[in-house]
Amino acid sequence: MTGMHVNEAVCEALFASPLQPSDTLTAEMVADAIGSTVRRLSTTGCTGRVAEEFGNHPEEASERMRWIRQLVSDLCGCLYFPTAVAATTASAATGLLPVGEAA
Repeated sequence: MTGMHVNEAVCEALFASPLQPSDTLTAEMVADAIGSTVRRLSTTGCTGRVAEEFGNHPEEASERMRWIRQLVSDLCGCLYFPTAVAATTASAATGLLPVGEAA
């Protein structure tokens, strides 16, 4: 998966998440929202949700996606996702890559 695909998947998961611009967010909250949304909907489901919203409410969806992209840009160095390592290693915070390097 390339960096572009990782960033797009992150943006789509955040778009489909319940996070709002009015929320006071931390990097941990954003990472948790990405993970829980992907587990709930799958990456394909997140993509479908984005497409549905752009089809039904294009102006609001555009505004939300601009906010999401800014949020990801602001937090890119702070968001960490596990690489392909054993769960015990990942939980020890090793084998993790920043979003920008996850590809």
